[in-house]
This record gives sequence, C-alpha cells and structure tokens, in this order.
Amino acid sequence: MTIEEIRKILPTLPESPGCYKYIGQDGTIIYVGKAKNLRRRVSSYFQRDVQSSKTRLLVRQIRGIEYVVVGTEAEALILENALIKEHQPRYNILLKDDKTYPEVVIRHEPFPRIRVERRPKQDGSQRFGPYPSAGMAHAAVDMVRDLYPIRTCDLDLSPEKIAQGKYKECLQYHIKKCKAPCIGLQTLADYDQNVREIASLLRGNLRDVIELYRGEMLRLSEELRFEEAQIYKERLQYLENYQVKHTVAPHHIHNVDVFSFEEDEDGATYVNFMHLTQGMVTQVYTLEYRSLLEGETREELFASAITELRQRFASRAKELILPFDPGWQDDPSVTITIPQRGDKKKLLELSERNVRQYKLDKYKRAERLNPDQRLMQIVTELKELLHLDKLPLHIECFDNSNIQGSDPVAACVVFKRGRPSKKDYRKFNIRSVEGPDDYASMREVVTRRYKRMKEAEEVLPDLILADGGKGQVGAIREALLSLELEIPVAGLVKDERHRTSALLYGDEFLREIPIRHHSPVFRLLEQIQAEVHRFAITFHRDKRSKSQLDSRLDYIKGIGPKAKEALIHHFRSVQGISSASLEELTTAVGPAKARIIYTAFHPEVINIQ
Repeated sequence: MTIEEIRKILPTLPESPGCYKYIGQDGTIIYVGKAKNLRRRVSSYFQRDVQSSKTRLLVRQIRGIEYVVVGTEAEALILENALIKEHQPRYNILLKDDKTYPEVVIRHEPFPRIRVERRPKQDGSQRFGPYPSAGMAHAAVDMVRDLYPIRTCDLDLSPEKIAQGKYKECLQYHIKKCKAPCIGLQTLADYDQNVREIASLLRGNLRDVIELYRGEMLRLSEELRFEEAQIYKERLQYLENYQVKHTVAPHHIHNVDVFSFEEDEDGATYVNFMHLTQGMVTQVYTLEYRSLLEGETREELFASAITELRQRFASRAKELILPFDPGWQDDPSVTITIPQRGDKKKLLELSERNVRQYKLDKYKRAERLNPDQRLMQIVTELKELLHLDKLPLHIECFDNSNIQGSDPVAACVVFKRGRPSKKDYRKFNIRSVEGPDDYASMREVVTRRYKRMKEAEEVLPDLILADGGKGQVGAIREALLSLELEIPVAGLVKDERHRTSALLYGDEFLREIPIRHHSPVFRLLEQIQAEVHRFAITFHRDKRSKSQLDSRLDYIKGIGPKAKEALIHHFRSVQGISSASLEELTTAVGPAKARIIYTAFHPEVINIQ
C-alpha cells in the first residue's frame, strides 16, 4: 500500500481509543502507538506539513496500518506497553527498556502485606493491575488500608516468630490501623478473611466502597470537619477515575485465546483472534473467511477458522473464550468457555468490537480505494431487487416544480454507473399544460425527452425513476407507450418522514418492494431523489426571479430584449437594478437607456443631465 492509498483510507479509521501498528516494507511492525482518538492521531502523521524529520522518515517506511480498538485511553496505554515489548518495533525508543507499569501485590506469606511493585516476583503472590500510573496504584492501596486493618511492617510473622514473643505493638495498632497479629491479637483466619475481601475489591467491586466514601464525606461535612471531608473527597475522585478493568485482564487469565464471529450479507465470515499471556494481549488478528462448500453452517465455519488461526499463530492456549459453541474438538485438552459475565465476558466483548470494526472498515476502504467497484455492487443489488434484465447503469429521474400552477417546470437528472452525470441533466418549461397538473406535466416532459433521444438515436436509459407513486409511474408509462418504447419504470415511495422506503415496480400490476433503510441501495436512491429535487427547485426559483424581473422591465418604454438581457447579466436582480446609480446603469446599457431606467425607478428625480 502506498502513502497516497493510506491517506485515502484515513477517514475510515474509528474515532475510538486504541493502539495502532505501522507495518514496514517487509511486513514487520516498525512502530506502535496509542491514541485517545485513532483517526485523529494516525492522520496527524500523514499531514503534508509535518515538521519533524524523524516523523517524515517513519512515514516513508509505512506500508500498512493495523489497529486494536479498546474502551479507554488507560487501556490503550497498557496495551501499547504489551505490544512494544512483544514486537520490539525499531522506531519505538520508549518502553523498549523493559519499562513496567505498577501493580498491587498481595504477598504470598503469613499475614500478607499489600504493596505497590513494578517487578513483582513470580512467587505465588496475587497481582492486580497493571495500573496506568503509580498514583492510581497507591490510591488503591490507601483505599484498602482505610477499610481494613492490614499490617504495614516488614516483620516475619511466621507462627514460630510470633510464638517467641519478641514483637511489641506499634503505633498502627494504637490508631486502630492494625489489629497487632504480631503479638497474637488477631488470628490468621480473621486476617485471611480480610485479604479475600481485599482481593475481591481490587478485582473491581468498587460500588460499595464508593458509596461508603461518599457517605463519610457528607457526614464529615455536616459535622463541619471539612479537612477530613476533603480527604474523602479526594479519595472518592480517585475511585471514580479508578480503572481496574483494562484491556489487560487479571493475571490469572493466562495462555488464553479469545475468538469472536461476525457475518455479512455477501456471505463472508469474519473471525477475530486475541491471545493473552499473563493477562496481556500479545496477539490480535482478524481473518476474513469464505466457505468453499455450500451449506456449511456458521458453527462449521467458526470451527474451521479457529483451527486455521491457532495453526497460523502456533497457539498452545489451553482455554478458548468463544461467543457460542461451534463444536470444535481438535484438542480435547482445551477448555471452551462461553462467558456470561465477568473479566472473560469483557475480553469477548473487546474481540467482538474489533471484528465489527474490521467489517465496517472493509466497506469504507473499498469505497475509498475503489469507489467504482462499490458502486457497481450497489447497481447490481438494484438490478436483483427489481429483477431487471440488465444492469441499470444509466438511470434517469424526473420531478415537477410549480407554485399553484405558476411558472411550471420539470427537471431530469441522470446517473451513470451510480454517479451523477451533470452534463446530461435537462430542464423543461411546461408548454401544453394549464394549471397544476403533475401527471399531464410528466407525460409532456417524458414524451419530449425520449422523442428527441429516439430521433437522435441516443442511448436510452436502463431505468426511469419517478419521484412519486402510481400516478407518476402511470404517466411515464403512457408517454413511453405513445413512443413505442420499453424502458423499466419505478416509483420512489416516501414514508411519513419523506424518506424513500419502497420502490413501486411491476410489469402489469405495481407492487411495493421494500428497501432496507440505510442500505447502499437506499442511499443511492435517496441521493437521486435529493438531486432531482434540488435541480428542479433551483430551476423553478431562477425562472420565477427572471419572470418577476422581466415583468418590471416590460413596463419601461424604450427598453428592449437586448437591454433587459444586459441588465440581468450585469445586476442579477430587480433590487440590484433599482438601487444602481446612473453611472452604473450607463456602464451596462449606455447613457440614453440608463436615463430611462433610472427615471423609471426614481420618479422623484425630474431633471437628469
């Protein structure tokens, strides 16, 4: 993919938080970044006025873009850390140096301590996070210590040491922040119960704690203890911004594959694959999968895609998280989980968000990189919808415009291969119809249009659209019949919101063919309808303005057609002519006619030299 092709697809990127990966010439990842808004951030690299020489050098190496959509900026930050460590991109100078994010650790020891650590040992301790900042990690620990009497000392509280009676209670005990297990005043069972509750809290069960803090803040405020209330207010703000549920899952979700499944109307299947190692997303890929056999079920397609992706990425994961059971049995030792709630459900939802985004981007990029191909697909869909004999590559649509029968006009717009062909648009003044008769006006215009085209042996349209119901369709058919022409005619039916909801079509009897709102065919028909309205109304407005102008000038003796044409061309409107100075009028039509016109619009002026 060239830089120009990449620029074309930038508007299709989602405006969501996520991580983006730049792919180099040899297919390797050369840069990983995070973004609060993927479209805005990635587009900034490809601005033509980028000042940084390093950025320009990077952009010259880019041959493709991949990205992962996440829920929050904090999730993007942690996923970026994991992807950089996994792929070691050569243009990433930060985070390559084994930089780690802080975690909250419940130590694996008697009467466990709770600490914030960046490189916790693999010794069986419980780990929570990682956290985007040390401030958030310490806020979590402070929250826990406010709620539970957990020890903060570094003493060895093995049963033997406690039994020796060498320890004494400290200040923490006296201020009721610790129950002094060091001197046997708290049992291990009671302490472990606190630890279990703390672990549950750190996994994200924050609602009760937030309500408790809010209650304490209000209580202290009512007692006028504002300094203490401020402490709870600050902690409450930390908690409300607190993120435990990241793209990075809890560490116990290890060596797991997540798959999600999506289909489209063209028969394509999309399967997203994510692999997690120690809670970190290390691989993300979306596969577009098409069956070579007829009659394969979605379960069979999903099972085949899972097998292919696991083989492609040499996955040895012992657990698969799936949206439904596809009957996959390639490895009996692998556990299949279909989550309904919790951390694994959130991971599945993240995968589903990415597969839907991939499907959406496919259509958007196809329109950007090859718009003609996409338009041909829409035209083909319209042909199948109406069961036409050939593709409607040439479509014409008519509309009338008048106000209570005054200045009646009609317009014809032409679409070729799904695009407006403005050079073929035509305007019509209604000649033979008196009063507001839309059907008679339509018969006249269609007869004039196709009689001329038939005589000139021009290529006739493949489909004619009437912006109306049965009456309009019937009027067009009558006109075609009088010319001995056979052209398919369909009517655009509007709903109560004046939006196309069905096509009227049929050989002998018209029937309504529903059109799904927001489908590509619907958007094309809506575009044709809006265009013929615009063209007809603009023509009618121009004609009325000219008619009004002509009527004013017709009463001025000595001003003929050429002078009127010159005035219209120069001043554009009656108001422009009436407010023009004598010198300006002289410039347009000469001194003699200028005096006549100026006197007509300014009768209070008697003598003009």
